[in-house]
Amino acid sequence: MKHLPAWVSGRGLVIALPFAFLLAFFLLPFLIVGKISVSEMETVSFKDIVTYSDGVLAVALKFSNYVFITQDSLYFKTYVASLQYAAATTVLCLAIGYPFAYFMARAKATLQPALLMLVMLPFWTSFLLRVYAWRGLLTEGGWVADLIVDLGVDQVLLAAGLISAPGKLMHTPFSLVLGMTYTYLPFMILPLYGNLAKMDLRLLEAAADLGASPWTAFWKITVPLSKAGIIAGSMLVFIPCVGEFVIPELLGGPETLMIGRVLWDEFFSNNDWPMAGSVAVVMVLLIIVPLALFNKYQAEAQERHP
Repeated sequence: MKHLPAWVSGRGLVIALPFAFLLAFFLLPFLIVGKISVSEMETVSFKDIVTYSDGVLAVALKFSNYVFITQDSLYFKTYVASLQYAAATTVLCLAIGYPFAYFMARAKATLQPALLMLVMLPFWTSFLLRVYAWRGLLTEGGWVADLIVDLGVDQVLLAAGLISAPGKLMHTPFSLVLGMTYTYLPFMILPLYGNLAKMDLRLLEAAADLGASPWTAFWKITVPLSKAGIIAGSMLVFIPCVGEFVIPELLGGPETLMIGRVLWDEFFSNNDWPMAGSVAVVMVLLIIVPLALFNKYQAEAQERHP
């Protein structure tokens, strides 16, 4: 019996299936968007970028949209704002999610399923309804808005530049970051919990026997061992936040313009698909390139220190 090719083996299929999934649902759509970004639009269709006539093969690529992005400060400010809001949301989710995930991982085994269900409970409700609920809570007269004003927290937010006037909480950077933090917090907690729950607690006992305080053991053992969960959770929060559209549209305002809204305007208001495609390609590259460099650095670091 002839041996099957290596790629037909079980190991080859396990590796090939994820690559096939990425090819079908990421690379091909990305190439289509990239093609649109360098095409010339004719009312509702696009000119062919590759033509062959009379023995002459011609390739016509339009890069003026990319040039315009570099020249218009609006796009630069929007990209920077999107990255800043996404980074702020990621930091807040990590600050809130890590203690919660740590508590879940150290809770009694009989209690952990209930805590896990509480984390996943918001997914049982429509994402849109949850965001709309925050509109009611943060508008004037909402109980969250009243509580913030009564406690004087709005003055602190005003001093930090997160709101434009005392008591005005909606359509501000504060409402935007609050909405995104609430929405994406479970995506931070779940990877952290999965990582912390598998940690060998005997390492902490050994550290205590060697004289390490609980705080020292936490920073020297627990945090480094949970680095994979921190990275996974941060990526799950940061990446969708950069291109978020619904939350900035409902909770944000003119001061919180993000790249998702710019994409919407280019696609559906201006009907300029090549320009929208260019904006989308740049946004994806802003996320993918740093991630690729980071993964390369991580792989090199693991090779140096296995």
